[in-house]
Amino acid sequence: MTHLSRTYPMTANTIPKFLISRLPFFYGWVVLGCICAAGFARQGSAASTLSIFVDPMTTEFGWSRTAISGAASLGGVLAALLTPFLGTQLDRHGARMMLCFAVLSTAVAVMLLSLTQSLIVFYLLFCFARMNFAGPFDLGIYGALNNWFVEKRGIATSITTLALMIGLISMPLIAQTAISLDGWRFGWLAVGTTVLIVGFLPNWLLMVRRPEDVALVPDAHQRPLSQSDDETKQKIVSPQPEPTFTRAQALRTPAFWLLSLFTLLVYPVQAGISLHQAPHLIESGINPIIAATILSMFSLISAITGVIFGLIARRAPIGLLLAFSGLCMGASALTMISIKTAASGYLSAAIFGLGIGGILTLLPIAWADYFGRKSYGAIRGVALSIQVVAQASGPLLSGVLRDWTGDYTLSLQCFAGLGFAAALGALLTTPPKPPEHIDL
Repeated sequence: MTHLSRTYPMTANTIPKFLISRLPFFYGWVVLGCICAAGFARQGSAASTLSIFVDPMTTEFGWSRTAISGAASLGGVLAALLTPFLGTQLDRHGARMMLCFAVLSTAVAVMLLSLTQSLIVFYLLFCFARMNFAGPFDLGIYGALNNWFVEKRGIATSITTLALMIGLISMPLIAQTAISLDGWRFGWLAVGTTVLIVGFLPNWLLMVRRPEDVALVPDAHQRPLSQSDDETKQKIVSPQPEPTFTRAQALRTPAFWLLSLFTLLVYPVQAGISLHQAPHLIESGINPIIAATILSMFSLISAITGVIFGLIARRAPIGLLLAFSGLCMGASALTMISIKTAASGYLSAAIFGLGIGGILTLLPIAWADYFGRKSYGAIRGVALSIQVVAQASGPLLSGVLRDWTGDYTLSLQCFAGLGFAAALGALLTTPPKPPEHIDL
């Protein structure tokens, strides 16, 4: 065993490399399972989950919608400050510790929310959980995925989106069921326990940084490599040539800034509607239980369409597909203004889910396909700062306008405009020139 340990060093977890490289199936699918578990657990601090708690918590404490929205926004701002640093750490050390920390600390913070007695305590706990949602979870999930899959990145990303949406379907229902049984405090306990049970152990035990760390290559196209076979290693290349941008090179491309512009415009819509959808439905006369199922409807549609977008991601220009997603986001905001019945609520949720499925699946593929795996964390860390600031602005904008006007009509009109503008920006997005043509 000592000899084996020298020849095949242990991975960051407890699995010997020589066992992984000799499995009868590609270990990337195990990693994808870990990613899906983390994606499901991530939704414990999603805006849609918090949306279920907005009405009972504001009723009990007398908080304004602006006040409770501010926690989600502040958490996003904090994540924006951290993600550039976290991205470089992801490139160096991989996703395992990042995801394990995110799951464990989010579970603890969410369970402690059941003890909330003041707005300050709520801010401290939910801001921390939301910071994990916007930073470590996103970087860890897509960093691991893009390291293990290149040619099959579309289908792997669509499976991940499916897991994310299953989590987004489940968490609001878990929260609403628990609230119905024993109040909102029990709801937070139920959500936090679910996060811990689903997300921690798979990533702690089974996550591996890169296929090259265990003598494999992405997508399982080549045979396993012997670590001592340096000549064979030099001959192995990815079946689909990848770009290898550094962060400095990526920042000098129009593609980086156009993708960032799309992100900046579309994510306020995603986060603003997600957080305030349930209270808007309830204020429109929808029963709270029905409102929770409407939230689950948009998650279900997102899951289905995410798989479809993943399958067609390389059969159509990704900018065109992103533009279609932006149009759906804008159209969903317009339809939500006139919600009066459960049927109209389900319709608007379906259009919203179609847009969300596209964004969650296509944007990670675009970033990885355009700029490669080598510096994905560093590049995505900068872009994610823009994304989480955009996400932070949406709930706050919606809450402020609702408190000012007395309803959500004006905020939904703003979100419609942002969605349509994002679609226009996406149409201008094209893949960058090869990095050797970028002047430093």
